[in-house]
Amino acid sequence: MSYEVFARKYRPQTFDDLVGQAHVSRTLKNAVTQNRLAHAYLFVGPRGIGKTSTARILAKSLNCEKGPTITPCGICDNCREIAAGNSLDVIEIDGASNRGIDDVRELRDNVRYAPAKGRYKIYIIDEVHMLTKEAFNALLKTLEEPPPHVKFIFATTEPDKVLPTILSRCQRFDLHRIPANLIAQHLQFIAGKEKITLEPAAAHAIARGAEGGLRDAESMLDQLVAFCGEKISENDVLDVFGFTSEQTVV
Repeated sequence: MSYEVFARKYRPQTFDDLVGQAHVSRTLKNAVTQNRLAHAYLFVGPRGIGKTSTARILAKSLNCEKGPTITPCGICDNCREIAAGNSLDVIEIDGASNRGIDDVRELRDNVRYAPAKGRYKIYIIDEVHMLTKEAFNALLKTLEEPPPHVKFIFATTEPDKVLPTILSRCQRFDLHRIPANLIAQHLQFIAGKEKITLEPAAAHAIARGAEGGLRDAESMLDQLVAFCGEKISENDVLDVFGFTSEQTVV
């Protein structure tokens, strides 16, 4: 079996797994429980803090065979396909490489078709700010009056580049940089699962260096395991990444 990096292996699978985004997970869980679902969501924040993971968890919550539920089972066909990124009903689109008006017109033509297996057809568009102005305008009508079986989830690091007419049609969630102490706790959780001895000072040094990005912290831990093996000290962190215990990564 090929090696799976920590950022993928320990990707959040439920709302309760999300680290440092309690305000988002609580609101979305309430929306699912109360059946107060918007037709379009916008997740905003820096890279590596959980925007795409949150989108996938919401998609699983809506299309789980036991749902809609705030605790998707993770084992039904729908949940497993969404987690693997190959669900026919959850279409993930990279806004940077599918940014033109023709791409959006194709999307607009496809939304009319019913889901293949799940309750909803869900479009997750990452880096949505990369769409052209013409593409945004082509999307407007669909966002105004989407079919009842369609949900849109957008993610962006630069909301100021998204047209105001798009922003006004979405329910916006601002995800925050994750506090260093929560990142350090999560790194210790991974270390325990992987049978790695990670000094508390080392975990905090990684967390500070990641500057609020959990994915960066997990990638740094991956690199340290390759360098050090199963025991990681604070000095190892300083040697590999070249910063002192009181500095962030340069």
